[in-house]
Amino acid sequence: MTWGRTGAAPAERDGPMQERVCLDARRHGAVLARPFARALAVVAAGLVLLGFPLPAPVAGALLVATGAIMALAAVWRWDKTRLVVTTEKILLVHGVVRRRASAVVLRAIGKIELEQSLPGRALGYGTLVAGPLKVAYVPDPRGVSRLIERVTSASLGP
Repeated sequence: MTWGRTGAAPAERDGPMQERVCLDARRHGAVLARPFARALAVVAAGLVLLGFPLPAPVAGALLVATGAIMALAAVWRWDKTRLVVTTEKILLVHGVVRRRASAVVLRAIGKIELEQSLPGRALGYGTLVAGPLKVAYVPDPRGVSRLIERVTSASLGP
């Protein structure tokens, strides 16, 4: 299987249809809000400690560095988590050190559910539930849901 960025991969010209990637996307950037808030709180505590006499500034500097590492780790996890829709299945691929994939075969999906909070509707993200697979912070969830329905109906054939 080819792991492209977005869009459908070209089908094979001779022979049976191969599994194609129809969508390969990161989760919505809103997933970073909570980790960034935590990191910012740690950095703020560190900055406060920098104003006190020794040895408090040493602890403050360590807290600032810890907050920066927390933010960097959150972005790295976000970057390494992908929602992939192929002509055969839906996958949530995640993990930094050890890659894992949760998948559901399109033929096994009874229905697709879409959950969107008020902030989710305003910012364009939601939770997609496809059978046993639940993916939070899906960007453009209605578009992804329509794509899955289209791919499912095409894979089932006439």
